[in-house]
Amino acid sequence: MQALDALRDGAPAHPEPAGQRGGRLTRINPQSGEQLSVEIVKIGHAPTLAVAMCSPELRNLLDPAPQIDRLAGCPAAGLIPTLMAMLFVNVQNMARWVSETGPEAIISGMTEALERNFRRWPEFDRTPRLAAHSPVGVIELMPTTDGEAYTFKYVNGHPGNPAHGLQTVTAFGVMADVYTGYPTFISEMTLLTALRTAATSALAARWLAPRDVDTMAMIGAGSQAEFQALGMRAQLGISKLRVFDVDPAATAKFVRNLRGLGFGIEVAASAADAVRDTRIITTCTADKANAAVLQFADVTPGAYLNAIGGDCPGKTELDPRIVEEADVFVEHTEQTRIEGEIQRQAADFPVTELWRVIRGEAPAGSGRTVVFDSVGFAIEDFTALAYVREAVTGTRYAEHIDLIAGPDDPKDLFGMLGAPVPA
Repeated sequence: MQALDALRDGAPAHPEPAGQRGGRLTRINPQSGEQLSVEIVKIGHAPTLAVAMCSPELRNLLDPAPQIDRLAGCPAAGLIPTLMAMLFVNVQNMARWVSETGPEAIISGMTEALERNFRRWPEFDRTPRLAAHSPVGVIELMPTTDGEAYTFKYVNGHPGNPAHGLQTVTAFGVMADVYTGYPTFISEMTLLTALRTAATSALAARWLAPRDVDTMAMIGAGSQAEFQALGMRAQLGISKLRVFDVDPAATAKFVRNLRGLGFGIEVAASAADAVRDTRIITTCTADKANAAVLQFADVTPGAYLNAIGGDCPGKTELDPRIVEEADVFVEHTEQTRIEGEIQRQAADFPVTELWRVIRGEAPAGSGRTVVFDSVGFAIEDFTALAYVREAVTGTRYAEHIDLIAGPDDPKDLFGMLGAPVPA
């Protein structure tokens, strides 16, 4: 409480250098008995509560403090909106966290978080992503908000990059507090996107895929493939993989990475060979073309297809007849009609959004072949950012960064310059 008292008095709670921890503020929820806490840090010369890391329950338990409450009329009564502590997860720390926690465990946990947010899908802003397309790829921003937090992801997709020693997809993401507009969390999202894509595939399979199947065919062995295999094992118990890729080096990489993780792996001679008599299929290819890596005759009737490679205009993976003859499920119809497999179908081609199945508002299929036409959506990135932020706060995997200016007088930004050199 000393730290909070010092904060209310306007004096620094602790003398540490900028960015150092200054203890934790703790409250007991009188209804549940749960202990809720939030870290107090220093940024610049002022102490701050890491409000964005503070649950709504804790916000409601914080005593109003007029001396520092700059949000008169804000619906979050008791929120203490001083400078925000911006938490950062870099590539090295993300890789360490995933490796030391276990990617399959993270995908499983993220699948549960996704289901919770899919159940409250209507609460989110559902603006389709903003895309800048070029002949060689796409650069996109994927924003959303639930009214409490706002997130966006910057992501690119350039299928020709590997030929130049670069990745097809790179990404980073930002989370901000809606009540102040201050960004509170920034993270690498190239690795995180692979995890959330696998978790989304796992969630869809939970609701749409057949059970009692131990084998999955995989068409495409690129950057997403291993994550997809782990996600499907965590959700469906998949233990055998039949993989095909046009690039033998990608296939060898896939086998090498998963060899020690308990899978039985068969390298197929073709896509048709891989999916023969297989009821669960994942396609994750990267070529920016209206391709048909699977033909209608290749697919066993009643199979489940997890189609994740089509994600921009002019980039598809499936023979259109597969889609025409299937029950198709999507994340967000407006975006998928532009970027998914259904871009090659009529504008009124019937689809069902996955969240409606999860909420019990729509059936999970009619017994026909099922296609999950997944292009990725911002609510999934929101979930991934919130999940990793909660997991790494207060650990060695995250650090505070001084990214947002915090003048002592919020109206005196120029004063931060001290005595600048005259012209």
